[in-house]
Amino acid sequence: MISEMPTEIKKQIEDGIEILKKGGVIAFPTDTVYGLGACFDDIAAIERIYRVKQRRDDKGLPVLVADRRQMEEVVAYVPPLADKLLQSFKKGRLTLVLKKAKHVPTVVTGGNDTLAVRITAHPVAQALIKGLGKPVVATSVNLSGESSALTAQDASRCLGGEIDLVIEDVSGNEGLESTIVDISGEEAEILREGVIKRQEIEQICREN
Repeated sequence: MISEMPTEIKKQIEDGIEILKKGGVIAFPTDTVYGLGACFDDIAAIERIYRVKQRRDDKGLPVLVADRRQMEEVVAYVPPLADKLLQSFKKGRLTLVLKKAKHVPTVVTGGNDTLAVRITAHPVAQALIKGLGKPVVATSVNLSGESSALTAQDASRCLGGEIDLVIEDVSGNEGLESTIVDISGEEAEILREGVIKRQEIEQICREN
């Protein structure tokens, strides 16, 4: 995927990977809206994201992973319903809330024992994660409570002076946030209806 990208985007991705490795914070395109990212286990960088977004530190941050195998690295258990949901919808549209793995810093989860995690299909996000070799925290680029940035220009206007890099998009995004489903307990709970509609999730859960 990255080999087909324009040279300038490749350079931005390479710069982004180095910034993340050094504890920086970047904005980059995801499948849904622009993401504000840091290495998932870099506590100082994650704390900076909370400050930049003016977000309460008891509200956890979602994590992007490249594939299901990497999802297993950050959660304690992937239940059968998770696989059924993941197989039913296009990657990048669904965020699952699962019990976190012990090594995931509690600053990521807002002190909770659950983690919101999403498998991305976006080529830029995939390239960043694979180049870093670790999952990436990726919350929406905005001030807490305000509209999410959809373009690099939006991201620069919103937080450009507070972060280390804004990567341009190459393939576009959905323009809607992901749907969040909590399956960490006995019953599935839809926490946010996004690009996947509530009825679609409920149908899969009823069939499980």
